Amino acid sequence: MTKKDLIAQVAANADISKKQAGIAVDAFLDGIKGSLKKGDKVSLVGFGTFSVKNRKQREGINPATKQKMTYPARKVPHFKAGKGLKDSV
Repeated sequence: MTKKDLIAQVAANADISKKQAGIAVDAFLDGIKGSLKKGDKVSLVGFGTFSVKNRKQREGINPATKQKMTYPARKVPHFKAGKGLKDSV
C-alpha cells in the first residue's frame, strides 16, 4: 500500500474528500516525526510503538573497494508492533 492508497482508503472510510484525507494523513505522519525528533515515544495501543534507538559506532568493509571503514554512531527510528497488529497479521 502506498501513501496515495492510504489517503484513498481514509477518504472512503471517513466519508471525506481525498484532499481532506491527505491533510489528515500528512498531519498524522508529521506528528509522529516531530515526536521522534524530540526523542519521545509514540504509542498507538493495539497497533504499536514508534521510538528512537541509538546505534553504536561500528566497523565495516566497503564492498566495492574492500577497505575497512567506520560507521559513526547515530539515532535510528524503531517500530515495535503491538499485540493487536500481530494478531491480525
